[in-house]
Amino acid sequence: MACMFTMMNQARLSVGVQGVAIAERATQAALTYARDRKQGRAIGATSGSSPIIAHPDVKRMLLTMRALTRAARALCYATAVVLDRGERSIDERVRAAAQERASLLTPVAKAFATDIGIEVASLGVQVHGGMGFIEETGAAQHYRDARIITIYEGTTGIQANDLIGRKTARDGGKTAAMVIAEMQKLDAELAEQPGAEFAAIRRELAAAVTALSVAVEWIVRTYGSDARAAHAASVPYLELWGLAAGGWQMARAALAAAKRLARADGDVDFYRAKITTARFYADYHLPQTAALKHAVLTAGESVLALADEQF
Repeated sequence: MACMFTMMNQARLSVGVQGVAIAERATQAALTYARDRKQGRAIGATSGSSPIIAHPDVKRMLLTMRALTRAARALCYATAVVLDRGERSIDERVRAAAQERASLLTPVAKAFATDIGIEVASLGVQVHGGMGFIEETGAAQHYRDARIITIYEGTTGIQANDLIGRKTARDGGKTAAMVIAEMQKLDAELAEQPGAEFAAIRRELAAAVTALSVAVEWIVRTYGSDARAAHAASVPYLELWGLAAGGWQMARAALAAAKRLARADGDVDFYRAKITTARFYADYHLPQTAALKHAVLTAGESVLALADEQF
């Protein structure tokens, strides 16, 4: 059984990386098309047609694709790191702690990255407009390729069941609390950074982590007394973990970019874009964690309200 779960963890993370790859390819294709395709006159332009990247809503879609893809990639990489530490560290305590973290993060990374593969590929079709729905651009192929990855190596529902049972309730939320504590450690570093970007990242990440903490406590408390209610809330709980963990990784990236900028080390525009993308993720995606927390705490009653024969 232990060997089987080792294999499954490796395979599930690999499928998550597949989601990242599809998302990245869809993003690159959409960006290329948006720079080339001219349609309408952008707000503020004085003459001629504008490339569609100049239109605010297209820019929003492209930035969403960029932010989600980078968050998913970083989360998969972070999961791979703890998997390696769990296998290779010479310190037995470090190895054991890493194995616990890897066990928790694997279903989160798999589900988050594969869901994002679908969402980003769908946005890629939207950016292409009608051209995205036919085969010439390849955007529709990305969407088809992405759709299977939330199914094989364990569907999203299976990942959610694993997360609430084996990875949260079984140890009373101990491992979840350790990962959340790592997220919270960033608060002090974020507070030291000047500017509105880091103030927003800090505020939204703190709110997301608080929502996650409340949800973990609810799952631990409810799983033993009302397992059906806990399972009814399992997918929102998994999605909450993914969004919050993605925000954690984006905040880490923003801090690393700020350090490079302070040292005047490397491409200034690249690092500024990293910070801007992290701020967009915080502003646009992390507030969704509040709604997911509400769903975790309340949705079970309505999910289970209808008898089987009433469907």
